[in-house]
Amino acid sequence: MNSQPLPSIPVASPCTKVCTLNGQGVCIGCGRELSEIAHWSRLSAAEQIEVCRRASERRDRLRVP
Repeated sequence: MNSQPLPSIPVASPCTKVCTLNGQGVCIGCGRELSEIAHWSRLSAAEQIEVCRRASERRDRLRVP
């Protein structure tokens, strides 16, 4: 039996190239907070997936009129 860990599948960054922070420090393009953007490359795949989930929720709230 092989005991080596399986390679993690890379998680695509939610960046939309609209890098502008609003007054709450949230990017209006991707919905991530500045700290999430800064630490993205050091997060595990599971953490990146969670950041994407939270960012999606933030984007939805930002788009509500």
